[in-house]
Amino acid sequence: MTEAEMNSYRFGRGEEPTDEMLAQIMHEAVVDATKRSKEATRKYFEELEKGAATVEAKWADRINQLRND
Repeated sequence: MTEAEMNSYRFGRGEEPTDEMLAQIMHEAVVDATKRSKEATRKYFEELEKGAATVEAKWADRINQLRND
């Protein structure tokens, strides 16, 4: 199936997709979902690490203040 044929299909016109079309649509959905999931996970852990670094720095400052008093 060509890319033009895939791009010309639209749900809701009353026509059913072929098995090949449906397989391609589902494959593209999986690829997109996987990409988005990986990006969301990366961002989540990046923010988690930033937060941990902020808390660590705050506690390091408090500990140093107590040592210097």
